[in-house]
Amino acid sequence: MKRAISGPFWICCTLLAVVLQVCLASVTVKVNPEMHVLKGDTVMLPCTYTTSAEAAVAVQWFIEFADGGRKQVAYKSSVGSDAGTFTDRYTIEKDMSLNISQVTVDDHKKFICQVTAGPVGTAESATEVKVFSAPEKPMVVPNPQKIFVDSSISSSAEVGKCISRNGHPEPRIIWFKDDNPLPEEKKKTEKTYMIHFLVKEASGLYTLTSMLYMHLTKADAKSVYHCIVEYTMPDNQIKQESSDNFNISLQYSTENVFFKVKNEGPIKEGDDVVMQCETDGNPQPQFDFFKGEKLLEGLGGTLKKKSITREDSGTYKCEAMDYEADSKVQLHKTLNINVHYIDITVEPEGPLVVSKGDHVELQCKAKASEAHTLQWTKDSKELSNTGVFAKESVTLADGGVYVCVGAVPSVPGLQKQVNITVNVKGQPEIDAPVKGLVDKEGGMVTLNCSALGHPAPQFIWTPSGKESVTVKGNRVISTVTLEATAAVLKDGVICEAYNTHGRDSKNFEVKLDQAKPTPANSDRGRHLSQLSLLLLSFSGLFLVHTL
Repeated sequence: MKRAISGPFWICCTLLAVVLQVCLASVTVKVNPEMHVLKGDTVMLPCTYTTSAEAAVAVQWFIEFADGGRKQVAYKSSVGSDAGTFTDRYTIEKDMSLNISQVTVDDHKKFICQVTAGPVGTAESATEVKVFSAPEKPMVVPNPQKIFVDSSISSSAEVGKCISRNGHPEPRIIWFKDDNPLPEEKKKTEKTYMIHFLVKEASGLYTLTSMLYMHLTKADAKSVYHCIVEYTMPDNQIKQESSDNFNISLQYSTENVFFKVKNEGPIKEGDDVVMQCETDGNPQPQFDFFKGEKLLEGLGGTLKKKSITREDSGTYKCEAMDYEADSKVQLHKTLNINVHYIDITVEPEGPLVVSKGDHVELQCKAKASEAHTLQWTKDSKELSNTGVFAKESVTLADGGVYVCVGAVPSVPGLQKQVNITVNVKGQPEIDAPVKGLVDKEGGMVTLNCSALGHPAPQFIWTPSGKESVTVKGNRVISTVTLEATAAVLKDGVICEAYNTHGRDSKNFEVKLDQAKPTPANSDRGRHLSQLSLLLLSFSGLFLVHTL
């Protein structure tokens, strides 16, 4: 009876063990959840697995589509050499990893590694492959139309387009005005909004176009716009590429007229004056210029007066020919031009001839547009700053050119001057003579004889030589070059100056220049040197003999 029971019992136990072994058998698959790769690069998708029991293993790689459908792209068995792929770019490695070369944006999918181990079971795990491609530099296309700005119009106008080409995944465009980012807004009811168009090219890359619309004002005429494309790269890097800057052409009517002188500081006679007229409208209208009722010739908004005179002082008017402006806008402006001047006269009128010892008084008078100064100078030395110069008893040295300078300190650069020549009559007066030096008797010597006097003196040299005459200020200078004979070295040379009022003479010494050696002294020195060398030689011989 016991044997009959034990047989069925062991059979049941055996069956239960087999069932438990099958139920507890399992396969585990491990992959990287996400892999990032640049378009054109190579990526390796690892796939590792474990089984709870030994069994033959087959690995299949699938791609999964958005609708959930699958397509096998590679397979490999752990037994034998059974392996294969369905494209040249896919290779399944010995460790069951999937190698994808020359990655394209079509590889931006979910890849599934499925492991089948016979009775042990089947398991799978998915890797999300993300493919990245940096877009080109964004291109901006400003609105080519001229946009008319009117405060009564509330609608927005197109500013421009920003185009980002050949990026993956989808990029983002951000608009900037004067380097400040504009909030992204898609509602057309807002004053500023954007319209985006995304196109997937045949290459799988994206082209994004963004159109910017704004409610524009006159202040926007000087604004600078640009856009940036923001895109993602591997390892979740966020990068940006900026477009070129651009402006837009706005048209708006005149509300104010501006008329000004471009010259800085007070205006004086002789200046080139430029007057500029402009409006706050765009484009600038034509302008007419007037002085009184007289129409003046201008160019655009510029009126020029070359070498202006005091007669050009007065009121000038600029009138803007803007027919689009509101009737309440004042389209003309005026400005006053005050031309500063100074006139100078001298009494008595020159040239003035006086005798030595006379009293002389020079008066300088001025008429100017502002407070002025007067100054008398001679040979760059100030003589008076009152407008009057007087001297009780003049000498020949007082003859020459006197200058009266008048200036207006409040107007930089405004000054005039008048010259008067004063000639003092009298017999010549020769300056103290300067002796001449020569190297040797018979050499040539040059002497200068300088004399005052009016009329201009003439000269006689004794003995005579080659003479020339020059005039420096109120002095007449006679220069003579002659031979330094024994008589000249002994008695000197006489310079005589004369005119209708008398004469003067001076003796000029001529001497040998002691600082330069004469030929005789040079020979004597050479002989002494030779004698010294001879004595040294004898001294050396005597020393050798003694030793």
